[in-house]
Amino acid sequence: MKNKIIIDEINSNQRSSSKTKFNRYQKMVILLLALTQFTVVLDFMVMSPLGDLLKKSMNLSPSQFSVVVASYAVSAFVSGILTAGFADKFDRKKILMFFYVGFIIGTYLCGMVETYPMLIGARIVTGVFGGVMSSISMAIIADLFSIEQRGRVMGFIQMGFGSSQVLGIPISLAIAYKFNWQAPFFFIVGFSLLILVIIKLYLKPVAEHLKIKTTDNAFTHLLQTFKPRNYRIGFMATALLSIGGYMIMPWGSVFAINNLKVTAEQLPLLFMISGIATLFIMPIIGKLSDVMDKFNLFVIASVWMVVVILIYTRMTPVPFWIILVMNVTMMMGVMSRMVPSMALVSVLPEMKDRGAFMSVNSSLQQLSGAIATLIGGMIVHQKTKYSPLENYDVLGYVIVFVLVLCALNLWRVSKIVKIKIS
Repeated sequence: MKNKIIIDEINSNQRSSSKTKFNRYQKMVILLLALTQFTVVLDFMVMSPLGDLLKKSMNLSPSQFSVVVASYAVSAFVSGILTAGFADKFDRKKILMFFYVGFIIGTYLCGMVETYPMLIGARIVTGVFGGVMSSISMAIIADLFSIEQRGRVMGFIQMGFGSSQVLGIPISLAIAYKFNWQAPFFFIVGFSLLILVIIKLYLKPVAEHLKIKTTDNAFTHLLQTFKPRNYRIGFMATALLSIGGYMIMPWGSVFAINNLKVTAEQLPLLFMISGIATLFIMPIIGKLSDVMDKFNLFVIASVWMVVVILIYTRMTPVPFWIILVMNVTMMMGVMSRMVPSMALVSVLPEMKDRGAFMSVNSSLQQLSGAIATLIGGMIVHQKTKYSPLENYDVLGYVIVFVLVLCALNLWRVSKIVKIKIS
């Protein structure tokens, strides 16, 4: 029975390779997953533009702020590991809704806090639930879309990242400056509740993987996920991919305001224009990822990122339009690396392991991100809350080194994927 199901999946994927257009239901699934990605990413990303306001409001040092950001990632890591053993034993729709409800509760708590310890506690709760949302979405994508479609799917899903900057971050900043830094979290809660209702009404059960019977308990299933060498290579690729972003993103608004002299009025525009560029580039990158070698696309984007990072992290006050251009090019590089790499890694797990693989993958990504954030907090310094951020250029050199390591490891993933689909 097990062999028959696996053969059926292979035959199904072969048939779908000649039908790469999305049907109506697949389009709706992409939209729903993109919307959940929008809210979860916004909850995390808003910490960067709010960083300067939050640091000054609560009188936090760079290292304290890095702990706030890292607390989300560490809790997401623990949650993902604990979830991995159960991820393939339930309908993925039910898993998605359970964790999305928890994410909404955690985000609400973030809006209620008034002290530094309470903020860390709220970010931990949010990370426990929100940190595994991307892994659940990835498992659903792997179940419902063929490898020939996944590049475009990843492109559309990652548009949630761009949308959070185009709409979410400017609106959140406007709300924060009008009321307080906690207010944007209530905005995220309201929008997330609406999405939750739509998921409940329109997303069908995703339970095809339950037809593959297994006698493994949750703990055994988790351990089995670490055994295949190919899986471990995929885990390392994803972990390295996240390090660079986690190192530089938390300090975005602090560097822009205190080093580049961007004003509070210009900051929302900076994030919005960068987000608009992301919305334009993502569908293009998704299509390129499906028609050209995904690893080659990743290498081109990585070289692009090296150049941009080395320039940006050494910048001093310049005209605002130059800062806009640099931020746009940086976002293009980040997204152009993410889409092909995620598409490649999604091919590695077998259907029976996808939920567990994606959970562990997401967890290790969060852990590496937490470590990167804490390291970044130790590298950069700020004498006072209004003085320039120091050692940002040193951080840039560290990120470039990580980019090279990431490319080398993804080359191994690419070789495995080519053998598997040949």
